[in-house]
Formats: sequence, C-alpha cells, structure tokens
Amino acid sequence: METELEAAAQELIRALAPLLFSDPVSHTYNPLEYAWTPHQQYLRRFGSGKKRVLFLGMNPGPWGMAQVGIPFGEIPAVRDWMKIETAVDKPANEHPKRPIEGFSCQRSEVSGRRLWGFFAERYPQAEDFFADHFVSNFCPLVWMGETGRNITPDKLAKSESAPVDEACRLHLSKTIAQLEPEFLIGVGAFAEKQLKETVKAYFPDKNFKIGKILHPSPASPAANKGWPTIPHQQLIDLGVWDA
Repeated sequence: METELEAAAQELIRALAPLLFSDPVSHTYNPLEYAWTPHQQYLRRFGSGKKRVLFLGMNPGPWGMAQVGIPFGEIPAVRDWMKIETAVDKPANEHPKRPIEGFSCQRSEVSGRRLWGFFAERYPQAEDFFADHFVSNFCPLVWMGETGRNITPDKLAKSESAPVDEACRLHLSKTIAQLEPEFLIGVGAFAEKQLKETVKAYFPDKNFKIGKILHPSPASPAANKGWPTIPHQQLIDLGVWDA
C-alpha cells in the first residue's frame, strides 16, 4: 500500500516532468524516476511515523542521490548502514560524462560521507537515528551543462526555477505535515531559506524551531576544517541534541 510520503514524491515527479530548461542546462536528471526503487525503500523503512527532527538538503550530488535516489546518498552509507541496495535504472537522456551506475558507482559523495558518517557515529544502528530524525532534499533534480559540469539551482533563470520551487515547496509542506517535526534544520543556508519560506506559505500559524547546520560540502573551507565539530555544536546550540 502506498504511503503518504510515496504519494507526495510521485506527485512531485509528475509536477517536474514537463518542465524544460534552457542554456546553460543541457541535461536534467530526476533520480526519483530512475532510482525510484531505492528511494521508495528509504521512505518505507525510515519515513513512517512522526519525527522530532527533519533535516533538509538542497538537491542531489552527482555521486550520491543522483546514483541511488537517497538524499546525500553516499553509497557505503546507504548500502552498509541503511541496508538498502537495489537495481537502479538509467535516465532517459543520459549525459556521456555523467553515467548513472547505481550502487556500482565507485565515486564518493563527500557531503554524504560526512553527513551520514556524522549521524552513524552517534547512532550505529540506522533505525535508532531514523526513530526521531529524517533527511530529505528540497529538490530532486540534477542539472548539467554540455561539459557535464554541475549547475546549481541558483544558476537557473528565474522563470525556470520558479515552477521548480513551487512544486518542491508543496512537496516539502506535505513532508512536514506527515512527519510533524519539532525542528526543521537546513543543511546549509539555502535549505534553511526554503524551510522558512515553506512554513510561511503553508504553516503560518505553526511555531517550528527552524535553524541550520554547516553544509558538509568539500567546496566549503569551514566544513573541510570543522566537520563534524561545528555541526555538532550547532545542533546542541539549537536544542536538537543535548550533548
């Protein structure tokens, strides 16, 4: 039987499918489509019930969620900690320099390695982490240029990003309504902004505790020097964790 989170994800797929993107975007991937099986397992195994904390990322990294359909999807973390490993299909228009290899991909998603490693160190059993926490991404789309370089959402034309944001905020609102979290934590400033805007639009009378932690990207000098010490302290300061 389809869960509420699965239904919301399928609705997001349908909303994003007809959208087109102009130069510099040459290819667009939606791992919710071709990596639906592992994503569905993630939602079914870890997305049931209420959660105290919802962490939100931005959009998929090339060697993580783009490969296996799970937010910040560093493959060893997904395979060995979450115990999820399934077949993954191919996107309809695959970029020759950005092949989708699923769980066979040998590249490491550094952001995911850091984030899931941080959580796994505190919660050696994934079920213990997901009892009170959940991790989602604001947008499931991956945009690439002709050379295969990654294009971040802020580089899209406003006219093209607006319908994406609208669909993704609606999906986020459904995730929040289903999980009923006390804390909404952006992994980075972009995600925190989306949380605030979604709450303002869909939950104007509710008082969530909204904050952010340092994004674990290797492009961040602060993360390269201060991970996981900085986000650990941030979660304590926000009242998410007590130590």
